[in-house]
Amino acid sequence: MLALRCLKSLDRPVLGAVCKRARLISSSSTPLQEAGIPWFVDPSPITRSYDNRPLPPHIPATQRNAPSIPSDAPDVLKQLHVKLLESPHLDTSHLVVSPAVLPAPGPPLPLRAPHGRRNRGGTYPGESQYDETGVGVWSWVIMAQVKEGTENRGAIESVVRLIRKTLLKMEPVVPLAPKRRTDGSEWVLIDAGNFAIHVVSKGAREKYFNQVDW
Repeated sequence: MLALRCLKSLDRPVLGAVCKRARLISSSSTPLQEAGIPWFVDPSPITRSYDNRPLPPHIPATQRNAPSIPSDAPDVLKQLHVKLLESPHLDTSHLVVSPAVLPAPGPPLPLRAPHGRRNRGGTYPGESQYDETGVGVWSWVIMAQVKEGTENRGAIESVVRLIRKTLLKMEPVVPLAPKRRTDGSEWVLIDAGNFAIHVVSKGAREKYFNQVDW
């Protein structure tokens, strides 16, 4: 009602000039309209403050390079190595593909014959084919360490799922043991026949694999 009263209070020539000016404005095209941008859109770039947020403390600012993979490694290991490099949970500086390294033999046990009613307590283990050939159970080993602080946040389980999914999609399919629960583990071993994959935390690697020369 107030707008109508204002229009009635204007003189007819003034009202005609206002209407003519409005028609000119509506008919004239602006550069934004010519570019297909509506009048209510601001074309100026938007600065997003969350792009400059710092990384969490357990994620390094720069990702270190992974050790090189041996040229004579099987193709299945090379393909798996490429997939593991894409995982955001792994510390790639400790992603190692290496021929299996046998640990140094310990001191021999004193020979003792079995005794007792159940014939137990003997220390003679018998002969093994690995003692003669000098090789272990696996020919190749992959060591994959998750980033420090993520082992109890599902990082190890995520890497294990990635490994199983990658190996089961290969041609021919790599036979794997049935999946089992690994919640809360800091070291998961995946036996893939000719090679093994160790998915470990930093603490487990320093505790169990500190003496291994990769």
